[in-house]
Amino acid sequence: MGVIKVGTASWADQMLLKSGWYPRSASTPAARLAHYAGRFPLVEVDTSYYAVPAPETTHGWAAATPAGFTFDVKAFRLFTGHPTPVDALPADLRPADGPTRVRRRDLAPEAYDELWRRFRAALDPLAAAGRLGAVLLQFPPWLARGDAARRRIVELAGRCRPWPVAVELRHGSWFDGAAALDTLAFLREHDLAHVTVDMPQGHPSSVPPIPVATADLAVVRFHGHGTAWESGDKQEKFRYAYGERELRHWAELLAELAGQCVELHALFNNCCGDQAQRDAARLADLLGVEPVRPPEPARTG
Repeated sequence: MGVIKVGTASWADQMLLKSGWYPRSASTPAARLAHYAGRFPLVEVDTSYYAVPAPETTHGWAAATPAGFTFDVKAFRLFTGHPTPVDALPADLRPADGPTRVRRRDLAPEAYDELWRRFRAALDPLAAAGRLGAVLLQFPPWLARGDAARRRIVELAGRCRPWPVAVELRHGSWFDGAAALDTLAFLREHDLAHVTVDMPQGHPSSVPPIPVATADLAVVRFHGHGTAWESGDKQEKFRYAYGERELRHWAELLAELAGQCVELHALFNNCCGDQAQRDAARLADLLGVEPVRPPEPARTG
């Protein structure tokens, strides 16, 4: 059975900071990350989707966490085809007199390549410290299955190598009937980790959860089943508490999935207050997963 790591999709979400989950002594970003890393061995970096972090920032993340801790890093949104506010780009890479929201086609090829260089430079400190798990390519709900889409996925994954790459597909055409087997075969052929998503069903953006490994790494992301999924309010969209029966069911599925891969990452994204942390802790307990605890401080005298 592969190694199972359980964590959440954030450690610095404002709702989490206001929830009281962190003790008062964890009063700095580094102290909060160290506190989190004493309870979970895995976290997903969501801020990298909104802006490319500075290498100094990611070096600080590595320094604040113990050996064995893992960061899965979400790719910058422009890379995966999401319209991006121009002010989210570094000032020197913004197109002159361009639109307020940009896509890849709005950047000169050399500017796009430089943006990727800076993204990779941001991940280098994590990789050098042995903290980088995977780069998460989360594609938009309008990326339908097809040859052009497959070529784009392979091209983006190539820009991330040699790091592991996880792919989250959010258009139903990838998993409609027999297409699901073709999609999983495509991911397996290119050594791409399939991201299983537990989410509300019956919406235009819904995809079914298919817990199958297509690479050495497997990833499962838990969004919950809130009733306001189509809401633009993030707090309401992810307001969901997993019940005991659900968590036990998923613990069984994850144990089976871990038998198909070398490492399995389970990430709770129901980030409303400290609910994700509570659900992740309970699932870890059901799986018998121990947190990676920081080393004890050296005794003096």
